[in-house]
Amino acid sequence: MNFRTEYMQDLMSRVEKNHPAQPEFHQAVREVLLCMEPVAQNHPEYIKAGIFERIVEPERVIIFRVSWVDDQGKVQVNRGYRVQFNSAIGPYKGGLRFHPSVNLGVIKFLGFEQIFKNSLTSLPMGGGKGGSDFDPKGKSDNEIMRFCQSFMTELAKHIGADTDVPAGDIGVGAREIGFMFGQYKRLKNEFTGVLTGKGLNYGGSLVRTQATGYGCCYFTDEMLATRGESFVGKDVVISGSGNVAIYAAEKAMQLGGKVVALSDSNGYIHDPEGIDLNAVKQLKEVERKRIKEYVTTHPTATYHEGCNGIWTIPCQIALPCATQNELDKEAALTLVKNGVIAVAEGANMPSTPEAVDVFLDNKVLFAPGKAANAGGVATSGLEMSQNSMRYSWSFEEVDEKLKGIMKHIHNNARAAAEKYGDAENYVLGANIAGFLKVADAMYMQGVAY
Repeated sequence: MNFRTEYMQDLMSRVEKNHPAQPEFHQAVREVLLCMEPVAQNHPEYIKAGIFERIVEPERVIIFRVSWVDDQGKVQVNRGYRVQFNSAIGPYKGGLRFHPSVNLGVIKFLGFEQIFKNSLTSLPMGGGKGGSDFDPKGKSDNEIMRFCQSFMTELAKHIGADTDVPAGDIGVGAREIGFMFGQYKRLKNEFTGVLTGKGLNYGGSLVRTQATGYGCCYFTDEMLATRGESFVGKDVVISGSGNVAIYAAEKAMQLGGKVVALSDSNGYIHDPEGIDLNAVKQLKEVERKRIKEYVTTHPTATYHEGCNGIWTIPCQIALPCATQNELDKEAALTLVKNGVIAVAEGANMPSTPEAVDVFLDNKVLFAPGKAANAGGVATSGLEMSQNSMRYSWSFEEVDEKLKGIMKHIHNNARAAAEKYGDAENYVLGANIAGFLKVADAMYMQGVAY
């Protein structure tokens, strides 16, 4: 899809020039700016105030060295990042990713997406993201602790409960959050809600582990309801087997669906009788083994090398929950041919632009990640609220609030899409609904010289 206005085309060209060799960031910005063309026509005051130019430029980018000592006594050096993208509606909020693929472009893309995702939740949170090219896989607990302490020693200078509140992401779970929180507490001599995703016994929130997967299914269920459909009786294919995928599978099953496939970075399993989720949890959460081990105890299941093949399995609902750009045009065409009616992104930008076009052109209900996977950060926002109150809600209370937030996101995105001429285009609706709240706040706060 091409830009229709010279203004947006020029702005996109400047983004590509000013942020070279960052394809993921360019992809995320292009998607948003394509949706902003009718908004710019309706709001010339945003152009005059430079809102579009300002929102694609991070407020602050922090890059730092992380030195730590491995178990053999050798000094290792990694690179740390924190991109504080936009604070117009609240403190920066977004996860930390520890993975070898992390670079500045990836963190910018994630931070930019986070602006709109956080806005959609209706909670007062700005957008940010961070991480490191450190790989926790194969490291001992002590090595991970030493890395996390070194990472937080620098990061602590730039964050705070009312400034920037990081959370977990790929490679950053309860263990890593605990190590970083402990280091922050030692450095600052204060016990504060500076991180979310904490353990339940020191300020964490119930449902946080399940939130992204549950929220993705709640959004999908709202989409399906607009066509008189539901999860009941539907075959569901879910990529990934981390927290998001596992709890998307759990909620899909609770809503009446049958999950027939899951994957990891090596390959995927297909069980036409329905995935035994307890077995998957044991493998991935307890034993930390590869997904292929599932077939050794489940004779109806088969394992296939290469994770992309998962999209060849016929299904009515597809939930890509692994990583960015995992679902391409060919996979999208295959899903459509095999009868898919709804696709919701549990991961961040897992569908390529060409795949998204295939879904929209074929009237498949498609939920972009900034809307469908906002449940995680929404529950992080609820954790921040509980920390401020020095109080905690029950599982049922948090889950009900999460469900309400996802319904609100769906309704707002659909209303915005309808206002701008395409009621079932959730990409258009989510981007516009998320943008307008932030843009109005930026406009009212003036220009900081």
